[in-house]
Amino acid sequence: MAEKIALIGGTGPQGKGLALRLAQAGFDILVGSRSAERAREKAAEMNARIGGGSIAGSGNADVVAEAEFVLLTVPFENAATTLEGLRGQFRKGQVFVDVTVPLSFDKGQVNPAAPPEGSGSLQLRKILPPDIPFTGAFKTLPAHLLEEIETPLECDTFVYGDDKEARQRVSSMIRKVPGLRPIDVGGLSAAAIIEGMTALAIRINRRYKSREARFRILGIDPWPQK
Repeated sequence: MAEKIALIGGTGPQGKGLALRLAQAGFDILVGSRSAERAREKAAEMNARIGGGSIAGSGNADVVAEAEFVLLTVPFENAATTLEGLRGQFRKGQVFVDVTVPLSFDKGQVNPAAPPEGSGSLQLRKILPPDIPFTGAFKTLPAHLLEEIETPLECDTFVYGDDKEARQRVSSMIRKVPGLRPIDVGGLSAAAIIEGMTALAIRINRRYKSREARFRILGIDPWPQK
C-alpha cells in the first residue's frame, strides 16, 4: 500500500505542484483546505491532469489525521494559526514537513523575514506537538515549476530536522520523485540558511526574468546518508 501524504493548504500553488509531482511518484495524496468542497474540486482537476485517481481532497483536519507524512504548504503568514488549529489531529508515527518560508517584499527587494525565534521552522516547531518529528524540505523549489509536470525538475531539495530517522524517511520519499534529489543538511538550525536560499532564488528569478531558478549541489554523492 502506498504511503499517504497530506498537504495542509494543498490547493495553493506550492501545494498543487507538490501534490502532482508526488502523485506521479506513486504516493496517495490527500489535499487539504479550509473548504473541503474546494479541496475535492482541486483534487479532481489534478487527477485529470495526471490521468489517475490517487489524489483526494478534504478539510485540513481530515487529511492530517489520515497521513504518514504531513506537509504544511500554506503561506507563512497563515502557518502558525493554521498549525495551532490542527494540533489535536496529529498522531504518533507521522512526520511533519515544513514547506513554508517567511519572506518580506519591500520596494521590489525580496529578503528573509525570520521571526524572533530565528527562522520560520523554529517558530512552528514550538506549536507542533513535541512527539511529532519536525522536518523541513521543498523550500527552494519554484511553485511554478512544480506545476509544470512536463518539465523535469533536475535539482536538489534540502532536508533538515533534529530527528535523523525522520530526515531519512523524508529523503526516501523525495528520492521517488523523478529528477529530484534530497540533500540532508542536518538539524533544525539549518532552517534559516535554507529559508535565505529561497529568497536568493526569487531574487535570481526576478533579475533574469525567469520563474525556474533552483539549486543543484555538485561534488557529493548524497545517498545513502550514514
